Amino acid sequence: MIIEIFQDTVCPWCRIGKKNVFDAIKQWEGEPITIRYRAYQLNPDTSKEGVPFWEYMGAMKGGIEGAKQMVQHAANAGEAAGIPFQFDQVSVWPNTLASHQLIKLAPPELQTEMVDAIYRAYFENGQDIGQLDTLVNIAGLLGMDEIETRLLIEKGEKLDEIREDLEYAKQLQITGVPFFVVDGKLALSGAHPVENFLKAFRQVSETP
Repeated sequence: MIIEIFQDTVCPWCRIGKKNVFDAIKQWEGEPITIRYRAYQLNPDTSKEGVPFWEYMGAMKGGIEGAKQMVQHAANAGEAAGIPFQFDQVSVWPNTLASHQLIKLAPPELQTEMVDAIYRAYFENGQDIGQLDTLVNIAGLLGMDEIETRLLIEKGEKLDEIREDLEYAKQLQITGVPFFVVDGKLALSGAHPVENFLKAFRQVSETP
């Protein structure tokens, strides 16, 4: 069974949804499951330098109070799922294109760890994951060659795959993430609880 996860690296609900789907996989006793990460950008027009986080969120949510409420809601949901969010550390809303390149550059066996490392860097340490230096450092911590990784990102490696993901998302009429496609048969939108994912696994496994 293949689960395609459409996600963006600045999306707290994507982090929660990914945690829940992996918790479901741990409980799943059926056929083996393979994860395939698909890139999605909540705001592809964000400048390469990024924009101030609270300024961006305030504009999106009709003011700073609305932004704070939304962020607190995500933090509370993260706490319930066992995921820490430190939004007081976050200062930038970055362009996430290069972070998606890094995920795709990671060897398959490292991709999940890479996604988690990028989430931690942004949501817990407040690092600017739109900056190449930050991404190269994350790659190095996971054992990838930093010089090679920098060169590959700079020359646009994996951008074709990212464009394919974004086009696929349009075909599926995805307008928000996280979004999960289970074995090409069933789609779930949003950070569903563990039991919903298990139900989806069972449904798909029983479908001819």
